[in-house]
Amino acid sequence: MTAELGPDDVRDRPERWKVVEESTAFTGHVFNVRRDRVEMPDGTGGGTEVVGRDVIEHLGSVGVLALDDQDRVLLLRQYRHPVGRLLWETPAGLRDVDGEPLRALAERELLEEAGYRAARWDTLADVFPSSGMSDERTRIFLARDLELVPPEEIDFERVHEEADMPVVWVPLDEAVRKVLAGDVHNMIACVGILAAHASRASGYRDLRPADAPEG
Repeated sequence: MTAELGPDDVRDRPERWKVVEESTAFTGHVFNVRRDRVEMPDGTGGGTEVVGRDVIEHLGSVGVLALDDQDRVLLLRQYRHPVGRLLWETPAGLRDVDGEPLRALAERELLEEAGYRAARWDTLADVFPSSGMSDERTRIFLARDLELVPPEEIDFERVHEEADMPVVWVPLDEAVRKVLAGDVHNMIACVGILAAHASRASGYRDLRPADAPEG
């Protein structure tokens, strides 16, 4: 019988159930699909059964919630083919450079996608965007003390989905209302906006440093 749990027990922890068979179903540029046969409880009070689970092996990603000195959030609009929408998002990118520190990746994405540098960086949240099917990890940073960089100093060519990404500055309180109204759907943007709003209420005292380990 499972012991009664309370609020102090709410902390994700590592766990790995026995995998009796593993195979590769698909290999792609950004992600692979692995097919596992996993030994799981059968619900009879002690028995187990082996069931199939498809796992998307993902490079991982970072996101940047950029907040200016007027408490405005930087959002950019990007076409997302899988959902068939133009989504308002924060700067974000894949962990596609081996050994690159997460903050360095976040700095690069903020510069390349939005044209800004930030002097102050903190960790807002670490999330698994779709833990039921993917191992993707996303760290969302809070970037403040922003500086606009002249376009001629940015060595990056925007193509495909990034070719036309308009940028809008939205007051943080208004951004929260847009998330709750269903006007903004991107996971990194939603989590980043709500986390920044909650953190602001405590004067940003509870934020972890930008180089905090991922749990």
